[in-house]
Amino acid sequence: MPGPLPAVDMSGDPAGAADLPRGRPLPSRNAPAPGADEPLAVVAAGPAGAGRVEVLATLLRLDPAMLAVPAGSWLVVRHARVPSRAAYVPGYRQPHSYGADRLAAGPALARPPRRVELSVSEPLLRHFALVDTPDTGSLGVPGNRVLLDAAGRAGAVLFVIAADQAFTAAELHLLADLAAARVEVFFAVTPGAGGWCPPEGGSTTEDTGASVGTADAGSTGPSAVTPVDPAAVTVAAHRAALLAAVPDLARARWFPVSPSAADDLRRGLVGWAADEGLRRASATPPVLPGAHGRVPVLPEPGPWSDELDRRARSVARRIRQHLALELANVHLRVVQEIVFGVGCTGLPQLLDREMEALSLLATAQCDQAVRNLVDEAAGRVFGAPLAPGVRRRIVNAVRWGLADHRSGEELERVLLVTSTGGVAGLTGAGAIDAMTGYPGAAREDILPPVAVALSGGCWQHWRSPGNNDPNAARAWAQRALREVELELTREVSRRFEVIRLSLDAVLSDAVDHGILLA
Repeated sequence: MPGPLPAVDMSGDPAGAADLPRGRPLPSRNAPAPGADEPLAVVAAGPAGAGRVEVLATLLRLDPAMLAVPAGSWLVVRHARVPSRAAYVPGYRQPHSYGADRLAAGPALARPPRRVELSVSEPLLRHFALVDTPDTGSLGVPGNRVLLDAAGRAGAVLFVIAADQAFTAAELHLLADLAAARVEVFFAVTPGAGGWCPPEGGSTTEDTGASVGTADAGSTGPSAVTPVDPAAVTVAAHRAALLAAVPDLARARWFPVSPSAADDLRRGLVGWAADEGLRRASATPPVLPGAHGRVPVLPEPGPWSDELDRRARSVARRIRQHLALELANVHLRVVQEIVFGVGCTGLPQLLDREMEALSLLATAQCDQAVRNLVDEAAGRVFGAPLAPGVRRRIVNAVRWGLADHRSGEELERVLLVTSTGGVAGLTGAGAIDAMTGYPGAAREDILPPVAVALSGGCWQHWRSPGNNDPNAARAWAQRALREVELELTREVSRRFEVIRLSLDAVLSDAVDHGILLA
């Protein structure tokens, strides 16, 4: 079990703005910039009924049945010589493997997996991985945030919409966030229930605004009208509707896609992958500046250790307060959905997605705060901003030093909400990996990610026909969120206490010897 909650406040600390770190502000809900080591991927999104799975199956030349996953789960398709499939379920340290053929039945699980990974030998996947997400109508606020995080790391989004569908307000908001994050967006328009929507009345409108009827079959000469391509007209109409709401997506590429033809879309995605792969490969030099060589310490660095202690306590308090406010917003959304939306049956899926979005937020804020602490403390000791290679050396030394502290061994820990409204812990890198909807590159940050999810018992409890009381569901959700808040409070405090001790040890050695020993 984790150790006791360390003290986080000092009576001598002044309250207010003076407590705020001088580093960069903590992240909120912006998509992360893709790192140079992040693998290329295309995240597919779109409403139900648009044929998104069929489009992906056409791109991969697979049977659509092979891309089926449980409702609410993500699908990650990668390249491999030997086909395989595995389900990653929160609460387990090992994935559940099963056959990769279309007739293979998945394992019987108490709850849906966060993701299913399918590996096939399709040549297209040598360029990038394909990631399928739940329908946009079921994502809600937390699901959009999770998708935005994955898209920022992957680099591209393929939005699939049918000819007879319109963009909803939530989808426009998501696309606006993607445009602001500089994510490459591709649009695929598929035939609707009645095929491609023809122009109303069988006529088109010229630039002058005059309505021109379709020419007779035997018409020739200058007066004949070029036949209208219904697919092109439908794509143009969808594009105009989108740009009226999200003008920043003017450079996005659009493709009409039928169940049997997606060659243009395939070439467009491969072209993006070639350019993006070259850009990422050239973004980071092979050897970072400062990776080798002597780094001297200032003769009189001042009271850097006391300042580090104060900053660590201050930023931990800020993150705890921010997460408490976020959990209050989660409680409001959950109660609203219990009463007016998904009800008791949909409560586990809703709350699990909220916990996934909360985990991403807590991880991003802890990572940014730790980077600020390292830059500030080491900058005081060495008297100059850190070169990338020097920062990497310090980060590696601090990470190695975590094992010297008892609490450092418990940082790779996931929090599982139980059916009684409590929170249980499970340690191990495999347990953390099972909590991720879209895994990216190996983390370069010091701390492991924060991970919260619902256990399988919650699904079994609230999907039982006898547990359909909204009042009981509201009380359970309030109790569970309160327990999550308490555990996250302890977790954040523990993390920054361990970081403070390890970073202090690394910099103290440097001060004692006059140079950076890492």
